[in-house]
Amino acid sequence: MIVTVLRNRRVICELACMLAATAVLAAAASCVEGASAALWCVAAGAACALLFAAFTARRHAEIARLTAEIDDVLLFGRSVDFTSCREGDVEALRCELGKVVARLARTTEQLTREKRALADAMADISHQIRTPLTAMALTLPAFEHADDARERKRLVREVETLSDRVAWLVTSLLKMAKVDAGALTVEHAPVRVGDVVARATSPLAAALDLRGVRLEVDCPYEASFKGDARWSAEALENIVKNCMEHTPAGGRVLVRAAEDALATRIVVEDTGAGIAPEDLPHVFERFYRGTHDPASESACAPEGFGVGLSLALALVSAQGGTLRASNAPHGGARFEMTFPKLVV
Repeated sequence: MIVTVLRNRRVICELACMLAATAVLAAAASCVEGASAALWCVAAGAACALLFAAFTARRHAEIARLTAEIDDVLLFGRSVDFTSCREGDVEALRCELGKVVARLARTTEQLTREKRALADAMADISHQIRTPLTAMALTLPAFEHADDARERKRLVREVETLSDRVAWLVTSLLKMAKVDAGALTVEHAPVRVGDVVARATSPLAAALDLRGVRLEVDCPYEASFKGDARWSAEALENIVKNCMEHTPAGGRVLVRAAEDALATRIVVEDTGAGIAPEDLPHVFERFYRGTHDPASESACAPEGFGVGLSLALALVSAQGGTLRASNAPHGGARFEMTFPKLVV
């Protein structure tokens, strides 16, 4: 190791400077005190040079070990152990490198999880889109061979419905992608709850009437919160639509709001079968459609793609609000949107 150190030009220059200084001091001591003083200066200089060479060799050995550990990290994925760090600049560098390696390892794990989640999401999206497309492909030949005008009209409506479902799914996925990427523009302006409810429920009026589900609204005129009216209405529409799809004919969907000094709350309840206990922790997961059992009255029949509630949660969270799901006391599903007025 000492031979390797002595091959370093910087070390050679430093040793040459030390020897030159020793020679100058020895010459000066010889002129002033005599030969014995010069010998003492030469001995002291030689001892300092040896100590310098020894410490430099040790330092280079530590750097070589650290370099080998970094090579192990890069080539074999091993980790740098910085729990045995001691004092010294090389050890401090080892500790910092250990922190960097640990951070990179966490980033790699996160990227691996995100890659796996993206692959799963793409598989789910492919499956969800393939289902209505397959139904459309099966409907078109029937439409071609249908002679009755009413039957042809019914098949056309069915194809239009399937096409609308695919378009809605793609639009919802694009919105969720914008939320995930942080590219969603959200306003924080005063919003009147009545306007949000009207904007959310008006597109569903025809569907509610066709299903025989009654919509009831109980919102104080003065209730308001700070948020984005458009995205709040989008989230509320998805929630009301979900409740409508899980409410049998003759039932009702209730939208009510309340405001106090701490928050504004919008609650949506239905008179359906409610949410099964095993489904409650997963209702806001993407593409989760519930554990439907046709023989069970407590299960919710999954009609959609499992995207609406996930999008609603993302839109509410982007405004700083919260969205919770539970079962109402009468047994139906209950969703509560909360927009806090104070942030503690």
